[in-house]
Amino acid sequence: MSNYSIKTISENYKMTAFGVSFEDFNDWAGNAARTAAKLAEITENGKLAELLALADGQEYQINYNIDRKPWRGFGVMGEFDVEGAVVLDFLAGDYLVVPGTGTDKDRLADEITGKVFGGMLQEITEYKYVGPGNATFVKADENGEYYGEMWLRVKKAEG
Repeated sequence: MSNYSIKTISENYKMTAFGVSFEDFNDWAGNAARTAAKLAEITENGKLAELLALADGQEYQINYNIDRKPWRGFGVMGEFDVEGAVVLDFLAGDYLVVPGTGTDKDRLADEITGKVFGGMLQEITEYKYVGPGNATFVKADENGEYYGEMWLRVKKAEG
């Protein structure tokens, strides 16, 4: 069993992000390409840097459900009015926190996401993922290693 913890968030919070909606959730290659293109666009045009400067500087990779469609983006904690960005609601409650470490900053968030949705959620029977979204951050430590966490809102399973 992978390691995880449960943390309780006592108040609703918001995240502001830029992202893309997916027409076909199972088009893994196409969705990865659209996500990478969006990240390149907001990096090159300075929009991501603008958001990071308004917030605490910590970038998050965010998966959400907007208008009943899967959505993936990049953003920050907090509510900010930036042209083209969306503000997402995250609800108070219990959150499954899944940590990960690695040497490749750009791959670590995807590795943690893959671990969680690639089987870990099915292994954890005492909690169920309820969404509406999840967020992953990655940051460097003093040794050049990277540490990340994915946060997903869960409810204790009935039974």
